[in-house]
Amino acid sequence: MIDSTSTQVIVDSLKSTKSASSSDWILHHVMDGNYLDFSPFFKIYLPHFEFFGIDLSITRHVLFMWLGALLLFIVMTRVAKAYKSSMVPKGFTNFWELFIVFVRDEIAKPTIGKGFEKFLPYLLTAFFFILFGNFLGLIPFSATFTSNIAVTATMAIFTFLVIQIGGMRNNGAFGYFKGLIPHGVPVFLLPIMIVVELLGLLAKPFALAIRLFANMTAGHIVIYALISLIFVMQSVGWAGLAIPMALFIYGLEVLVALLQAYIFTMLSSLFIGMAVHQDH
Repeated sequence: MIDSTSTQVIVDSLKSTKSASSSDWILHHVMDGNYLDFSPFFKIYLPHFEFFGIDLSITRHVLFMWLGALLLFIVMTRVAKAYKSSMVPKGFTNFWELFIVFVRDEIAKPTIGKGFEKFLPYLLTAFFFILFGNFLGLIPFSATFTSNIAVTATMAIFTFLVIQIGGMRNNGAFGYFKGLIPHGVPVFLLPIMIVVELLGLLAKPFALAIRLFANMTAGHIVIYALISLIFVMQSVGWAGLAIPMALFIYGLEVLVALLQAYIFTMLSSLFIGMAVHQDH
């Protein structure tokens, strides 16, 4: 229930944001920044660093990325220690084993095939890192570092490197790049095919980066857009429509958080399998 005090706070907020457009308000919350945003209460500004003129400041995306990496290390370390005392998982270990076995048996093994064990550590790391990042972004006043194109592009570059290294280790450097060209291509088409295949190699990490970035950003923008209806229409009455719809989208975001971790890992594993086993 909204009392008179809460109503006045919302009205004051409407007046203070009247000069700002809804798009500015949305981007302000979605984009990275050098502070932790606890609006409308307060902000905590993060330290600013420069090294030879290069801005190395800690942003909220960087901070939550470190937190995601720390959670990944703590969880996996605890799971690994639990198996030293007993090979039968229980409780906390059993919960995480479901995800580990799923990545191994439903993603890596079917898409890579023989020799998938060598790539499993990377795929598990990518899966859980994205998963933790996505769910951290669902916590109020937090930030989703997987909605930062720099983060998703870096992860895509790592996948690209794993693809190339895996392909060359299994087929040899010359054999790998030779296998990219379809058999029986006329000689006069080789220059065109080489360019096409090189573009195809670059398109794979590009698709990985954009897919994860766009999906994680879009969900947050939709939620903020629905909430901003209250401010745009300058009426508290819109809260009865905007808030339930925003909560519905928030529930879908939980599914999207799981789905995007799965899709990035699945596509990475699929691309690795295509590079390793070119004859299939």
